[in-house]
Amino acid sequence: MANHNARGWRRIVRAFGFSIKGLRACFRHEEAFRQEVIALIPLVPIALWLGETPVERALLVGSLLIVPIVELLNSAIEANVDRVGYERHELSARAKDIASAAVLSSLVFTFVTWALILVPKWL
Repeated sequence: MANHNARGWRRIVRAFGFSIKGLRACFRHEEAFRQEVIALIPLVPIALWLGETPVERALLVGSLLIVPIVELLNSAIEANVDRVGYERHELSARAKDIASAAVLSSLVFTFVTWALILVPKWL
């Protein structure tokens, strides 16, 4: 658990360690997160190549990075709900569905961003 007595650089180093631990756990246990991270490997260089201006590159890459960020939040919500219990409950299902909808929204955002930047170049 977090050390609430840590201050300054020590707190920053510990927080970084916890973040890396969370990334590893999500990569190990969540297939969707793994798929999204693996998709970034070819898509980020493609985005940098297709973007003509720094702003276009930032939008193309940034829209890609939002997807795994939202997936991390979705996975955290799902893990917390599952910790409480596996029995079916309307609020648990709602929380998971809403978190999943956030992931879908980030994917739609990415698609729309890429389309708005790239389609006019090919028309």
